[in-house]
Formats: sequence, structure tokens, C-alpha cells
Amino acid sequence: MEGILNILPDKLTPLVKQELNKKSLQEIRLRLNQPIEFIFEDNITYTPYSVGKSDFSQMINLLSEHSFYRLANELKEGFITIHGGHRVGIAGEVITKNGKVHSIKHISSLNIRVARERINVAEPLIPHLYKDQILNTLVIGPPQSGKTTYLRDIIRIISTGWRHVKAKKIALIDERSEIAASKNGIPQHNIGKRTDVMDACPKAEGMMMMIRSMSPEVIVVDEIGSKEDVFAILEAIHAGVSIICSVHGHSLDELKNRPSLQKLFKYNVFERFIILNRTVESHHHFVILNEQENNLLKKRGV
Repeated sequence: MEGILNILPDKLTPLVKQELNKKSLQEIRLRLNQPIEFIFEDNITYTPYSVGKSDFSQMINLLSEHSFYRLANELKEGFITIHGGHRVGIAGEVITKNGKVHSIKHISSLNIRVARERINVAEPLIPHLYKDQILNTLVIGPPQSGKTTYLRDIIRIISTGWRHVKAKKIALIDERSEIAASKNGIPQHNIGKRTDVMDACPKAEGMMMMIRSMSPEVIVVDEIGSKEDVFAILEAIHAGVSIICSVHGHSLDELKNRPSLQKLFKYNVFERFIILNRTVESHHHFVILNEQENNLLKKRGV
């Protein structure tokens, strides 16, 4: 957690440090003139101390390493990735140029999303994702259901090798720097030994670049949704590359009604669907469906 502590003013460090050791901590929210908010899996707590302008100024200086210009591109995205793979979301007054976000000033909120790797969390999924080759897979779930966590561990396992299955060459297009959480080109998370990362690159362009330059066996992308993403996925499949990707959603039926995703279902692109849910009513965090939408876990009686 050193990455988080390194961006905190001395005054805030002891307030945050005592909470960082708690495994269920998900977010640390700092708002101007408000107490620090700690969001855990099952509750929310606050400090009696309210964050002031000087605290924000010091944090921005530490985040930018005292050069606000260095953050220009990241500010356009609304977040900054720090060492350890943690992400700091930013809110404030947006500056636009030609109708597009150029920067953010008068920052009034910072949200530190605590990155925690969960090694082997995806191991129960892997037997269902392989049949002579890695099957085209779509991971579905609402926000904070664990899509990125599962996707990251799937990459690590496939890129390292699993039982009788040899390690595969993976091309990861990490548009939001969230899966590998690369910092200065170096992944902060364990994504396996045969994974090549295209960091902070638009998904559609990144997929085409990786196919042309890195001869991947599997391409992984997070949070698909645009028609450009869909076109690139179809091109990758026609090139003989397996696809694993995630999407925001609560159910398969919901996704089938999205206009931008219609072609993926029309051409029966996906052979496996992993549906995650934030509310765990049994010992499973997920449901796995095959291309006929049969529940593979129920079929096997697990």
C-alpha cells in the first residue's frame, strides 16, 4: 500500500494508514471540506478530520511529482494510476476544447480505488473456458461485481499455463490502465509471463495493432460497448484469435437488446458467458453459460 501512502500529506497519513490494513477496504474518498470516507465491502466509516484546500494542493503535487503538466493526458480521462495499481479518480471543473475534455481544474474530489489482486480467484472458471483452444468468452456484471478482478486472474492463468494446457500468448488492450495497471510501461499486477500490454490505448485500435504486430493467440479487452469495439472483435475472430472481454450488464437478455452489441449475438461470437453478481446468494460468485445458454455449473452438479 506504499503507493497510496506516498501521495498523502503527512497530516493525512496516520488517518489513512490504520484503515489500509483492512482487507475489505475498497475506496478512500476525499472531498473538499468534508471528512475522509472509507468504503468497505459491508460498511462506510468517516474520520472526524475534514480535508482542506492545503491537503488537496499537497496531494495534487505528490500525484504529479510537482509537475501538473505531466498529468495533462491522465486528467482528460478523469483518473490517475499510481504505483501498486491503485487508481485515483478526480472530479472538479472541466475545461473543454472543441467540445472535448481538455483538463480538470479546481479539483474538489479525489477517489482512491484500492487495488487488491486475488490470485487464483478465477481458477474454477478455467476448465470451462478451454476446448482444444481458449473459447471466446464474455464476462458480464454490474459495477463492482469483480469483472476486472476475474479478468486479470484469467489472463494470469492462461498466460502462465494451466495443468495440461500450455501457456498462451495474450495481447491485453488495457485502455483504462486498470487490468495490468501499468505505470511507466510496467504492469503493477501479475498478468503472467506471456502477456503483452497495450496500455491506455483505445480498444478497437489496440486490437488491430496487436494482431498486426504481436501475433497473439488470445486478445483480452475490458468494458466493450461501441460499434468500433464490435467490429474489431469480429476482425480478430476472423484472424483466428480467441477473444475474452467484459461488459457492464446484469443479464444476457439485457445485452441482447443493446444496438451496439447486436452483431456479436447475430454471429454467435461467444462460446462462454460468465455472469457475475454483487449479491452472492450461494457459494458461487458467478454463473457460466455455454453458447446454448445452458448453465454449466448446474449441469455438473457443483
